[in-house]
Amino acid sequence: MTDRHGADRVREDTHGVEHGFPHREAVRASLTALYRRLGPAGVDRYPTSVTAADVALSPGEDPLLGATRVAGVLVRHLRLPEARVAVSFRTMEHAATVEPAAGHGYSVELNARFRGRPRDIGAALAHELTHVLLHRLDLGFPDRERNEILTDVVTAYLGTGWLLLDAFRQDGAESQKLGYLTPEEFGWVLARRAERFAEDPSPWFTGAAAYEAWRRGRAEAERERRLPPLAAAGWTARGRYAHDRRLGRPAPGAPYAFDGAVPATAVTFPCPACHQRLRLPTGRRLRARCRLCGTVLDCAT
Repeated sequence: MTDRHGADRVREDTHGVEHGFPHREAVRASLTALYRRLGPAGVDRYPTSVTAADVALSPGEDPLLGATRVAGVLVRHLRLPEARVAVSFRTMEHAATVEPAAGHGYSVELNARFRGRPRDIGAALAHELTHVLLHRLDLGFPDRERNEILTDVVTAYLGTGWLLLDAFRQDGAESQKLGYLTPEEFGWVLARRAERFAEDPSPWFTGAAAYEAWRRGRAEAERERRLPPLAAAGWTARGRYAHDRRLGRPAPGAPYAFDGAVPATAVTFPCPACHQRLRLPTGRRLRARCRLCGTVLDCAT
């Protein structure tokens, strides 16, 4: 793939925070692209998330020294090559910026505001250093916005993106969101990671807004685990699926499609973990393994 990663700037929203799942298809495409590039064995090299203790600045710790230390922690977590990390603060519009192709070291600039907001330094660094990882993997999309969504998705799925969600605050005193995903989309991707690694990130969130976004994202991920032809689908959804299968065509908005004669003889649907499309024979109760991510699915087709 050609290089699509120029100097990156992580976005910071201080008002008008978008909610819901407006980037649903881009998020799904990002997960599929990650699995295609790393494979399940590569993804499984990130079984634990970075801990709050490792990326927190100590009381009274110099912000520049602390940010440099945290950047080193994130470099090691993301399995980037060990190299010197140069962190600096300057006044700028965006939260942070990085030049992913800058020689043999890592150079990250943080907005000068982070000197007074040390709890969010890890979140900004996580996004920027994941951008470096994607550059080294030669993984990206043709346009900038989808690349930024990809960066947020990979940050969350490989164990550092919970920091970005934890930086979300929305109350009468303060409103802040880092990154390009909505808070609920961060929660959705974190729930996908939690399913794969049996990880519960809920104790790590320090604010009510971040926890609520995680809860809503997790609910959406659980809903997708109950869509037909998955065996966990509810009675009403299974009845609708059986009706569609007899007609050989899905209802508008259905997550599945049919191939073959009427009634349909095969169904295609996205893997709920990596969103690679699967194709199975209809009219059976079976367990299917996704060829891309290796997830085993109980299906009633």
